[in-house]
Amino acid sequence: MKNNFKNYITFWFSQSVSQLGSSMTSFALILWSYMQEGSAMSVSLMTFFNYIPYIIVSLFAGAFVDKHNKKTIMLVSDSIAAVCSGIIFVLCISNELQICHIYMVNFMIGFVNAFQGPASAIVIGKMVPRDKLSQASGLSAFSNNLITVLAPVLASALFSYGGLRFLILIDLLSFVGAFLTLIFIIKFPEECGGVEERSMLDGCLQGIYFLKRNRAIWGIIITMALINFFSRLTYENILSPMILARSGNDSVILGIVNAAMGIAGIAGGVLVASGKFSRDSVKMIYISAIFSFLLGDLMMGVGRNVIVWSFAGVAASLPIPFIIAGQNVILYKSVPEEIQGRVFAVRNAIQFSTIPVGILLGGFLADYVFEPFMLTDNVISAALHCLVGSGKGSGMAVMFLCTGILGSISSLISYNLKDIQRLSKNETL
Repeated sequence: MKNNFKNYITFWFSQSVSQLGSSMTSFALILWSYMQEGSAMSVSLMTFFNYIPYIIVSLFAGAFVDKHNKKTIMLVSDSIAAVCSGIIFVLCISNELQICHIYMVNFMIGFVNAFQGPASAIVIGKMVPRDKLSQASGLSAFSNNLITVLAPVLASALFSYGGLRFLILIDLLSFVGAFLTLIFIIKFPEECGGVEERSMLDGCLQGIYFLKRNRAIWGIIITMALINFFSRLTYENILSPMILARSGNDSVILGIVNAAMGIAGIAGGVLVASGKFSRDSVKMIYISAIFSFLLGDLMMGVGRNVIVWSFAGVAASLPIPFIIAGQNVILYKSVPEEIQGRVFAVRNAIQFSTIPVGILLGGFLADYVFEPFMLTDNVISAALHCLVGSGKGSGMAVMFLCTGILGSISSLISYNLKDIQRLSKNETL
């Protein structure tokens, strides 16, 4: 069963369909909240409340996942998420839905995802043979980016047709399909237990201890947290306002740029799935990150029309599947199966801890630092006007220049760290 790649394909497809349903609901909730509140911060807080419990609980969830049935954990987690969608549905049809309800539901979904994520990662590790791990990562990147392209388009059309409640019903139907597939079709050997611990805190400490003993993997996780911070500082909640501000609120241009990014991500996933790339997973991570920051962010900052922004989106998104695949290959090959839940959970907590910080800080810097600064009359702002232009959105464009420079420099330094270089040389032997 370990080498049954077709089993993984069935799992991947059913989960992707369910993820598309959930993504459409998430996008519809963004549309609903923005229509109700008229605030970009309310949208940022939706993401913030989803990440915070995920990061905190991930520190302790790994030991639980290692000791218990992975399929059961996934089924229970998905069921709780479905119940949350059902609650939103009931509140919606009774006209009592408020933004605070969405925050609470996102908080609960973030909580269960802390268990579902490591369990899913272990399931994939059991189904996919080692020589196909990168292809599996490529397929995952392909579906994630396809969903990124399709979800907003489908959600917008269905939202205008049937409203939020109609999209939630579709989400629940997709959940039922994935749930039944996981129960009756997906099979893999279960190995619960492993190293004994007295508490979930011990499991967290074991995961941290393993990572600190494996300094190269620890270094990759820390540097990926830094990369996540720089990328979320701009792309998560600054890209859309910047393009709208610099295009006269042209939503068509924003849609084209987002589509270009999604298509590039799909292309990257296909390339990774083909298996035709460097054997050096470390190089694949950091060279891809440098390319994404240096070309994507810088071009996005200096761009002033849809063509340049679209090319920037391609340059930024195409390398992402390579970064993810490189890290997955290293982790699956280096971490013993019996403690993968602990290690993956701690990895998630550390690596994703910088995302909510980047999201909130990005919005603050845009509104209160960079945008006001670019409206002042001084030598520095005048020089920056030559690069990014002037007017509304120019401050956010400067933020892209900053993340492009800082992100590429940090990726280059990370790649040249001694422990990471040692792992790179061992991989190519």
